[in-house]
Amino acid sequence: MVDDAFQGITHVVRGADLLASTPRQIYLQRLLGLPTPAYMHLPIAVNAQGEKLSKQTLAAPVDTGKPAATLLRALTFLRQKPPAELASCDLQTLWQWALANWRTEKLAGIQTLPAD
Repeated sequence: MVDDAFQGITHVVRGADLLASTPRQIYLQRLLGLPTPAYMHLPIAVNAQGEKLSKQTLAAPVDTGKPAATLLRALTFLRQKPPAELASCDLQTLWQWALANWRTEKLAGIQTLPAD
């Protein structure tokens, strides 16, 4: 939190599993006279047992060999509803769509989502 302030961080995006620590960080920021960044907490991907996907739960790694396909899956998982025709687009086109169409309200109140 202190490092973020000194680095000029204005936005923090992290998992909903860290939501409970955010009020404490904001409290400390105020006590120290530091700026409070905008926070967004993304839903956590969970398995059928409701466990957070991780190495500990033997989750498969993210496929870095196909970045466009991986980004498309992430956007779909995060309920952004990319159109089907984006499946054949390059990474730059996909990012352009994502930046223009990102809607935080589609994730309001959601802390976990089941992984495929």
